Amino acid sequence: MSLLARNALRTARHARAYTSTPTPGAQGYLAERAALEHHAAETSDLWRKISYFVCFPAIAVCAAWVYNAEAEHKQHLDHLRSQNEGNLPEVPAFEYLNKRTKPFPWGMNTLFFNPYTNKNMEE
Repeated sequence: MSLLARNALRTARHARAYTSTPTPGAQGYLAERAALEHHAAETSDLWRKISYFVCFPAIAVCAAWVYNAEAEHKQHLDHLRSQNEGNLPEVPAFEYLNKRTKPFPWGMNTLFFNPYTNKNMEE
């Protein structure tokens, strides 16, 4: 028997009969799947509402609070500068502040040194 005829015969023997009506066992599966999809839709709707009505307002309130705190801090630093001819007052030279036994590879200041806000350790 040729290869094509043998494969055709084998396929015909194992062919499935598809039906448009689900079997009784499939009814339970379909009902369970529909209940699962309904639950997923309710849960995703709940978390969407939590995101919109809880998380986003909380983020806005925190952002406003931080903005106000930083504005007060900047106002205080500007006040100190105005009293000291444009410079921040000298930080007390306590032994335990900025103790370095050897410099960094790029110098005595930290990698994120900002001369507007930090004390220059190379002076």
